[in-house]
Amino acid sequence: MLYIVATPIGNLEDMTPRALTALKSVSVIACEDTRRTWALLSSFNIPRPAEMISYREGNEDRAGARILDLLRGGTDVALCTDGGYPGISDPGFRLVRDVVAEGLEITVLPGASAVNIALVMSGLPTSSWTFKGFPPRKPGALRNFFADEAEMPHTLVVYESPFRLGKTLAAAAEVLGDRRAVVCFELTKLHERADRGTLPDLASKYADKPVKGEITIVIEGKVRGHGMPCPRY
Repeated sequence: MLYIVATPIGNLEDMTPRALTALKSVSVIACEDTRRTWALLSSFNIPRPAEMISYREGNEDRAGARILDLLRGGTDVALCTDGGYPGISDPGFRLVRDVVAEGLEITVLPGASAVNIALVMSGLPTSSWTFKGFPPRKPGALRNFFADEAEMPHTLVVYESPFRLGKTLAAAAEVLGDRRAVVCFELTKLHERADRGTLPDLASKYADKPVKGEITIVIEGKVRGHGMPCPRY
C-alpha cells in the first residue's frame, strides 16, 4: 500500500490520527526533505522508520523506481512532503500516476491544505473554483496566464512567492481589472492573516512592500448574467 499522507502546513495540531497511525506503522517513508520529516516524526515521538527515501523534484524518476520496487514486493510506503498534500504543487504526482498505472494499492490520508483553507477564508464563491499552482515568472507568460482566466466564472486560487507578490498582483489587475481578491499569509501559523480588497488596490499596496512567508492568492471569477455577487469588500 502507498499511503499519501497530508502533513501540517504550519500548526502541528492539524496532524490527523490517521496520518500518525500510518507513519508509525510503515517501515519506509518517502519524503521531500528527510530532515524536516524526521523533525515532524520526533514531534510526535514516532520512531525513525527502517528506511527514509528522499523523494523530491529532481530525483523523482530514481526515487520513484525504488518506491515502486518496494510496493511490488509487498512493502507499505508512506509518502509525504514538507507540508500539505503530496502532488499539490509538491512532488508526488508522478509516483501516484505510476502506482495507479500498475494497479498497486493507494490511499490518501486527508489533512491541511492552503488551497482549501484560503478558498473558504476568502469569502469568495466556493461552488466553482480552480487551483493553478504557481503562476509563471516571466511578464509575458504571467499576463497570458491571467488572460486564460479572464472569461472564466470560477474563483481562481494560486500560490505565490513573497518576492513576486507585487508583480503578480499587478499583472492580475492589468488583465482582470477591478475584481475582488484576497491575499492569505502564513495560513495556520502564528502570524496568519488575510488581506482583502480589489486587485488594483492590492497591487498598489504591495507594489514596493516587502513581505515574508507563504502566500495564497484567491481571485474572484467573472460575474455573468443576473446572478447576485457577494457584497464588495
